[in-house]
This record gives sequence, structure tokens and C-alpha cells, in this order.
Amino acid sequence: MSVFVMADLHLSLGTNKPMDKFGARWKNHTEKIRENWLAAVADTDTVIIPGDLSWGINLEEALPDFHFVDDLPGKKILLKGNHDYWWDTVTKMNAFFSANGITTMSFLHNSAVRCEDFIVCGSRGWYNEDKKVITQNDVDTKKLIAREVGRIKTSLDAGRAIRETVAAEQGFSPEMLVFLHFPPYFKGYICDEIILELYRYGIARCYFGHIHGVYDVPAVRRYMDIDFYNIAGDFLNFVPLKIEKA
Repeated sequence: MSVFVMADLHLSLGTNKPMDKFGARWKNHTEKIRENWLAAVADTDTVIIPGDLSWGINLEEALPDFHFVDDLPGKKILLKGNHDYWWDTVTKMNAFFSANGITTMSFLHNSAVRCEDFIVCGSRGWYNEDKKVITQNDVDTKKLIAREVGRIKTSLDAGRAIRETVAAEQGFSPEMLVFLHFPPYFKGYICDEIILELYRYGIARCYFGHIHGVYDVPAVRRYMDIDFYNIAGDFLNFVPLKIEKA
């Protein structure tokens, strides 16, 4: 019973959004996902998908992509990405999945879940790609970051409660892992507000996606005693990354 992670599947089985124009790694990427997933993941495993699963603009348009992922082995935990336009309230998404026979997929939103020897926490995060407009006086950016920090804190508080219960009942403390769609730390970009929250909660490992076409960077970089892992689909060449115990 292993735990894997891979973000940015960018499926488009219900719409026309080819990805091969973004580079060679994206050629036939849907087939790569299927083949690599089947080779690595068993029915008893869990795969965390931190955002950008489907190009569908609503739940109905994304349904073929949901069925594709649902048919793959393992349980899947979904987080929201910036291109998940289909994302709705958790209540509506759960009802839609139930009505369409989707049984292996669940959502992580203002929540946490125990997964084997880990506790899964996270949110979308925030990443301002235009470095020229990152200023302390940018009101919109500050509001967006504050909102995401609040969601991350809510998830971490839920994770801490789960960990305390496990410790009391089973005598050990599962590691809390954080999964974000946007990178809080990448090259010259640092989101201090998010990283500080992770540091306060003693998070040692954080996984992020979103970054595409950049392959000449380390898979893991450390900052503030936290290891940051790039797990965007194309960076992994669409091979789900197994998360090993620390």
C-alpha cells in the first residue's frame, strides 16, 4: 500500500486541447500516463493529484477525463489547480461523481486525510509568475496569498488533529506532507507567507506542480529546512512519484 504523487495531467478527452505543442514530453502524454500508471500503481495504492487534471470547463465536459483516471488503479486524492475550471463545491463534485459511477476519487479542500504512514494536507497555493509585479503593496496579490495561507492553515490544523488522534490511539505520529499546485519556492521566487506557515507546522516535505518545460533544475531543493519537490507531470515524464517514508 504505497502513496504516489503526480500533478498536471492536463487531460482533454472531452475537449480539444492537444498538449504536444508544448514540447516532446507531451507527445502522446495521455497514453504515457496510462502505461506508466499501470506499471507503477496497484489497486491498494493511493495517488495524489495536486491540480490541473482536466481541461474541461465544467464537470460534464471533464467527465471523460474523470472516467479515465477513475479506471486507473488505486485511490486518487484531487486538489485544485489554476486550470481546473470544472472545480465546484465539494458537495456538488461528490454528487456528480456519485451520479456518474466514479468511485476511486476524492477531494482535498480545507481538509486533511490520513494515507498510510502519512497525513495529506494542502491547497492550491499561489504563484505570481510576473516577478516585476511582486510587491508588498500589491493589494490583490496580498489578498490571494492571505486566502491561500488561511486554507493551508485550515488543512494543517485538520492534519494535526488527525496526527494527535493516531498518536493517542496507535502510539506513533504520521508525517504531515503538504501538496500545492503552485510552487512556494522555485528558482528566484519565494512565497514567504506560505513557507513560514509550513515551517511553523514543522513540515519537512512539500510537493508542487504547475511548472512546465523546465527540466534543467533539481527535482528537490531545500529551503527553511523544507524539501520542495517538483512533481509536474511533464517534469516526471508522466511517471508517478512514489513517496518513501522519511
